[in-house]
Amino acid sequence: MQSQHTVRSYDDELKFLAHKIAEMGGHAERMVEQSVTAIVNADNALAQRVISDDLILDAGEREIDDKAITIIAKRQPMAVDLREIIGAIRISADLERVGDLGKNIAKRVAAISDTRQSIKVYRGLQTLSELALTQLKDVLDAFASRSVQQINIVRDRDDEIDAMYTSLFRELLTYMMEDPRNISACTHLLFCAKNIERIGDHATNIAETVYYIVTGEQMPPDRPKDDLSHGVVVDEAKPKA
Repeated sequence: MQSQHTVRSYDDELKFLAHKIAEMGGHAERMVEQSVTAIVNADNALAQRVISDDLILDAGEREIDDKAITIIAKRQPMAVDLREIIGAIRISADLERVGDLGKNIAKRVAAISDTRQSIKVYRGLQTLSELALTQLKDVLDAFASRSVQQINIVRDRDDEIDAMYTSLFRELLTYMMEDPRNISACTHLLFCAKNIERIGDHATNIAETVYYIVTGEQMPPDRPKDDLSHGVVVDEAKPKA
């Protein structure tokens, strides 16, 4: 009887970690979505809410760390159970960082709310964020279902995010060279775009962690994590009068 109770209690502890990861994932997704909405609509109030909400993810990561350490000390887990616990620690750190990136985007709203850029720029930023958020949602679904097939699809799609970021980088650079008055706002938007691109990298990190949890092996490093913005060359244009 005692043994059954112990097993059930142990299962509940592992389920707690998985549930907390799902909570953090949903919260991180909302923060990023709302931060981009705040940028597009110059919504300072929404931006401030996003910045404040980052504390929730910080607390979630600490809670997972504390619970994981307690489980390891008390249960001395092995094999897949140990990988589940270590994986939860890694994933929570990635999700906390995604929240930080969302907060960083929100902090840019006040700086550019008085200067509106081309609608194409905002559409590009929205498209990039939609790709990154889809990537994040899919990898969290893969974690919930422990699907290796889904993990491979998620990591391969990160190339699409990198390509979109490079395209947006080139576009923003062009606006800055066409008119020096665009430099300040476009610089902030470049930082926003880079933060969104980094979210895709964190989703890839999570995919690799899920692969490790399921298989006990590291995912083959056959896809470089990089964007091509360092190689972008933009033709000089005369400043507009």
